[in-house]
Amino acid sequence: METVIRQWKNEDLQELVSQANNINVWNNLRNYFPHPYTEEHGKAWLEKVVDALPAINMAIEADGKLAGGIGLILNGDVYIKSAEIGYWLGEQYWGKGIATEAVRQMTEYAFYYFDLVRLYAEVFETNKTSMRVLEKNGYYLEGVRRKAVFKNNVLMDDYIWVKLKTIA
Repeated sequence: METVIRQWKNEDLQELVSQANNINVWNNLRNYFPHPYTEEHGKAWLEKVVDALPAINMAIEADGKLAGGIGLILNGDVYIKSAEIGYWLGEQYWGKGIATEAVRQMTEYAFYYFDLVRLYAEVFETNKTSMRVLEKNGYYLEGVRRKAVFKNNVLMDDYIWVKLKTIA
């Protein structure tokens, strides 16, 4: 499947709601990603990200269809050279290599357009697939924060995956 990351568009609303309103997607994300995911949530998200600069939140497209989202949380203060990467896919797009390619593109984009040295992702212990996506993109397991995540009334570990910019 041809995978691209691109800026969000208002026309993404219906497909965004369709893909995001899934308990299996939500189970792997932080609670600030709402569930159920309604049209109002989608409108509020698009209002925030369409035409936003700098572009740090992108849509993931697979074969011309919206498949999910990927973005950065740029850090400040003494952590200004670091950013967190996060991503999600609609369930119908799982297991097709789309997340791996989207993370590759976003990692390249982040290091090119932002003055970053370090990208990291925090992954719930149950999400082995996401860990594999990061590993395939050259991220390494930096550490495990024991019992740091409380999701669905379950206390679990948080795996920290890191990629440092290669400086020539």
